[in-house]
Amino acid sequence: MKKLALIAAALVAGFVSMACNTVQGVGKDIERGGEAIQRAVK
Repeated sequence: MKKLALIAAALVAGFVSMACNTVQGVGKDIERGGEAIQRAVK
């Protein structure tokens, strides 16, 4: 069970690092998330 959890965590970390591999990319992702929340509130 621990081995499966470790593999799943590694896969998630890999996908996250591919999605936003720079600090600038992380900032853009956060900004988009904030904009989506603002649109939902309106």
